[in-house]
Amino acid sequence: VQLQASGGGLVQTGGSLRLSCADSGFTLEPYVIGWFRQAPGKEREGVSCISRSDGSTYYAESVKGRFTISRDNAKNTVYLQMNSLKPEDTAVFYCAARRIDIISTSPNDYDYWGQGTQVTVSS
Repeated sequence: VQLQASGGGLVQTGGSLRLSCADSGFTLEPYVIGWFRQAPGKEREGVSCISRSDGSTYYAESVKGRFTISRDNAKNTVYLQMNSLKPEDTAVFYCAARRIDIISTSPNDYDYWGQGTQVTVSS
């Protein structure tokens, strides 16, 4: 499994970005996919995740109502739509895959990680 996160960039406060997590060699369908972020000097935190079976989702309180996670199995891609971005959302965002079909926000529960994509929100 080689996850690839993309879609980061520089936006102004209130702007939107859509992050994508894809794997060109393996299907993501059997995995729980999580999005995490890490700001400078801070621990990696779980932002959102989606199950493989029933589409159950989880959102951190800080992003509820602003971020939406979804998966398109036909495109083998999981998306994180981020709206109403705030400067405190600035971080490197990572996607990760978990073999066990239980959604989790603990980085230790995930088996595969992609490289990060930088999201910077200017005030």
